[in-house]
Amino acid sequence: MDSKTLILSTVFALASFSSIVLAYDPRPLQDFCVADLISTVRINGLPCLDPATVKADDFFFRGLAQPGNTSNPAGAAVTPVGVSQIPGLNTLGLAIARLDYVEGGFFPPHYHPRGSEIHTVLEGSMEVGFVTSAPGFKFYSKVLEKGDVFVVPVGLVHYQRNVGAGKTVSIATFNSQNPGNSVIPNALFGSNPDIDSDYLAKSFALDKETVERLQAVF
Repeated sequence: MDSKTLILSTVFALASFSSIVLAYDPRPLQDFCVADLISTVRINGLPCLDPATVKADDFFFRGLAQPGNTSNPAGAAVTPVGVSQIPGLNTLGLAIARLDYVEGGFFPPHYHPRGSEIHTVLEGSMEVGFVTSAPGFKFYSKVLEKGDVFVVPVGLVHYQRNVGAGKTVSIATFNSQNPGNSVIPNALFGSNPDIDSDYLAKSFALDKETVERLQAVF
């Protein structure tokens, strides 16, 4: 292998490695970094409490047994368990949530920019699906029953909906302490300030009046 080829191969390898590293939460450099939730210091994550002040309750949350409030147009609710609920999750690259759905309840198309997601159904029947990125835009979906598990890769647009009779309960697990959540309809039609309605009409092959009605809703 000549020197030019070696240099190019090395650069490509380093670039690939860097993209993998930067795609996920940083690995911790100590046993734990319990989040100081009142600190004004701003870092990538949250600063650590003095380990001498940490207690067992910093690693504990009680509340997933309680259903979320599904009295909303989507008929669905999220009970998050992240750093705000368990400060000991800070830097560990983990978060979970309880998801409740009434019959016909749903979560609209959305994506998590910083985390992959595993869905586990505890009760009921739920359809989950995601779409791959360009150029394929391939659609994968599955109806999950109690005990079934489905993975949604990081950054892909996906949705969930209750397709059974009665309520559905599931647990969503993320490989990020802050996976983020960008809901497509809210982001595009509910932005602040509004995105130009002519542009959105052209993008979605809609008339301007329809776009403006959607903007008024969101």
